[in-house]
Amino acid sequence: MQDTKPSGVYGAPPAELAQTPEGATQFSPLIPGSARLEEQPEKSLGEIAVLAPPGTVERRYVIALALRTLAPGGSLTVLAPKDKGGSRIAKELKGFGCEVSETSRRHHRICTVMRPSEPIGTDEAIAEGSPRLDAALGLWTWPGAFSWNRIDPGSALLEQNLPPLSGRGADFGCGIGILARTILASPKVESLALIDIDRRAVEMAARNLDDPRALVRWADLRSGTDLKGLDFVVMNPPFHDGGAEDQSLGQAFIRRAAEALRPGGVLWLVANRHLPYEAVLKSAFKRVTPKTEAAGYKIYEAQK
Repeated sequence: MQDTKPSGVYGAPPAELAQTPEGATQFSPLIPGSARLEEQPEKSLGEIAVLAPPGTVERRYVIALALRTLAPGGSLTVLAPKDKGGSRIAKELKGFGCEVSETSRRHHRICTVMRPSEPIGTDEAIAEGSPRLDAALGLWTWPGAFSWNRIDPGSALLEQNLPPLSGRGADFGCGIGILARTILASPKVESLALIDIDRRAVEMAARNLDDPRALVRWADLRSGTDLKGLDFVVMNPPFHDGGAEDQSLGQAFIRRAAEALRPGGVLWLVANRHLPYEAVLKSAFKRVTPKTEAAGYKIYEAQK
């Protein structure tokens, strides 16, 4: 009887462009509960389909890991929109020693390869895309996480305008822990729940915050939380999903904050100036106060 190797998938490739193997293990760090591709044994998968990330370092890292996990002769399908890295996939795969079959459909490039007997340069690509201590930030970070190699200007503005907070709170969309570091500088903060949809971000936040008050959680806030009675919530909510602007993300974050706060609790929010969050803020909170606008960003304090 022939040994059938398990299969994998990274992300959510459109079904009409690439078939996800039946029963495939999900490996995307952006889907809470997924397995870690880094920990998948070498040469253990028969096939894997990858919706490639747009960032070059992150994309090469994922492709290299996928090739490492494939059994000899195993099949790898990699696809991405042409303007989000898709046009570079074939060249990158060839650089790893693969013979590439490439097609184009619906503004995507779709590449299929068989694992070469000895892929070239995968160790280097994996090392480049792995967690690192960024000397300039003074923080552990991971290519692909939000604002992984710089301080986001919105977060920096919120950091500058936050008052000392107190009690029990949460950082929604915590990233690698930049805002949390400022929040926890207040000795009156009793606990801080850090929540992010990106496993890489929460793992780096946990590494960056050596503080027993910090409670890190990998979760999708859109699905709700079990947080209740909080004194404060701080957020720099995302407004892109899969590369496209999605204003409903920030609106969902605001509603989740209102659900988690006690009466009288406060939300501190930074957002790009053009995003229309005022209506949902006013519907969910008793008092909404604009605090500042600068460099294309706005900050609100909202009281439950």
